[in-house]
Amino acid sequence: MTVAAPADLVELRTPAAIRQRARLLTDYVESGRSAWFTFDPDGLDRAVAATLAVTQARFPDPAAIPLHARWRHFEADGRDRWAALAPRLSHLPPEEVARRRMDLAIVSVLLDAGAGPAWRYREPATGEAYARSEGLGVASLHMFAAGLFSRDPGGDPLRADAERLAVLTAPEIAAGFQVSPDNPMVGLEGRAGLLRALGTIGLERPGALFDIIVQGNDTVPGASILAAVLDRLSPVWPRRMGDVWWHDAAGWVPFHKLSQWLSYSLVEPLLGAGLNVVDLDALTGLPEYRNGGLLIDAGALQVKQAVLLRQDFAVEAEPIVEWRALTVMLLDRIAGRMRQRLGLDAATLPLAKVLEGGTWLAGRRLAAERRPGGGPPITVVSDGTVF
Repeated sequence: MTVAAPADLVELRTPAAIRQRARLLTDYVESGRSAWFTFDPDGLDRAVAATLAVTQARFPDPAAIPLHARWRHFEADGRDRWAALAPRLSHLPPEEVARRRMDLAIVSVLLDAGAGPAWRYREPATGEAYARSEGLGVASLHMFAAGLFSRDPGGDPLRADAERLAVLTAPEIAAGFQVSPDNPMVGLEGRAGLLRALGTIGLERPGALFDIIVQGNDTVPGASILAAVLDRLSPVWPRRMGDVWWHDAAGWVPFHKLSQWLSYSLVEPLLGAGLNVVDLDALTGLPEYRNGGLLIDAGALQVKQAVLLRQDFAVEAEPIVEWRALTVMLLDRIAGRMRQRLGLDAATLPLAKVLEGGTWLAGRRLAAERRPGGGPPITVVSDGTVF
């Protein structure tokens, strides 16, 4: 079915709209009208228990849980690679360091889509091999450190500049990711295209988003971060609407997964510059395959048609839109139950910490137990611009 895009996309760019449309589809499934899924409350209890188990094992003190952000991937295997680079920027004021960190985070997040099960990145200094998000994060940080994104790689490598991004080629990105016939990566052309588009949207550098978000204020609401990301960066997406998809039961359903992942990843640069970030829970949980896979593998979502588990689906397919909407709403429920069981409030255990503690790792571990290679229960065809 072909449906015309709405003339005004402003409302669909808000976290409130994401939750409102996701709630419509959750009600649709829970009322038994979906052809694809049913909801099982006992399965949600199992998803909560799995999340609680990995969270408490990793972080006995809930206050020590960091925010879910790209920065965690830069710390793979407990090595804080950004901290190793930071002394090279010690001569700069905090605001400029924040811009450099945003340069890195924005470029890295745009490169952060499913790489496929075969791809690995071997870190030169250690020889350790990393796959999936950790590999993408570590590789992109090394590309940044080498000056791949800078207009002056020899003299000032730790930055990203529009003039350089605009001419990046897929082979250059492939070399940074160590792609070869024996180490293939899914969505390589899509990633390179996103970075080239980032260089043509009118920002001198990605880190200029710092000044757009802050606008002289000391306090920044979470929704304002997402608003700035969507307003200034949405032209990079191949689709004018971005991560927004049609479902007959709810109309246009927005998710903005990568934009929200990016928004979470900009919080630490803002905090590092001395700013106060508030109301981060306005953002939603991320509707990606680890969080969504947790719900299926734990049994919170029961698949009605076995074809879902055997066939590849396009991101706009009806069951995928439902799966992602259910993921948004059920992550909120998991967060609420986690707080109840730990005796914490949303200020102490925000959704971003539940994700990090958290749901993505519980989903990864259940996937590894159930399928060789630990892939998702449902396969979504990706070009590197959504997942």
